[in-house]
Amino acid sequence: MVGLMGRVTGTIGPGLVGEVIVRVRGGAEHFLAYAADGTGRFERGTVVMVVEYLAPRTVYVTPAYES
Repeated sequence: MVGLMGRVTGTIGPGLVGEVIVRVRGGAEHFLAYAADGTGRFERGTVVMVVEYLAPRTVYVTPAYES
């Protein structure tokens, strides 16, 4: 999971549990998501990279591209 790219489907931010969709295991799956630094805010559609994975369905992400 670490290093895979995903797209935000539910806003991620401080005090929010967001959601991302990641292509994994031959399909696409949804995961609960948090900002890796704890302070970032990512709106729907933002491309992110998984930097930490907690089984079974939680990921910590950072933006994949600087804007």
